[in-house]
Amino acid sequence: MRITNRTRETLLASDAREAQGFMARLVGLLGRSSLAPGEALVLRPCTSVHTAFMRFSIDVLYVNRDGQVIKVVPEMGPFRASAAGSMRCYVIELPSGTAAGTHTAVGDQLEIER
Repeated sequence: MRITNRTRETLLASDAREAQGFMARLVGLLGRSSLAPGEALVLRPCTSVHTAFMRFSIDVLYVNRDGQVIKVVPEMGPFRASAAGSMRCYVIELPSGTAAGTHTAVGDQLEIER
């Protein structure tokens, strides 16, 4: 999948995958040593994430069902947790620095192409 920030006309990920099923969502990025530039993991639905036992930092985007970014957590390090509250949303996990590098911000409109 490709993830594009339509507001800024920037590519966030050219190689995104969706964690489907309970186990895939539970495991997420555990066991990986990094996310390569252009990679992303989509967790849907999801209102909170953690980086327990991870070995690297990630950028976390919380996105509502209309594709609008509602929260950005840049460079979330290992053994941290984050939540978007009670809003119905999904999460995109990206390599650390992607949000800043693409100027992705709250209110931006994203598009996921399968």
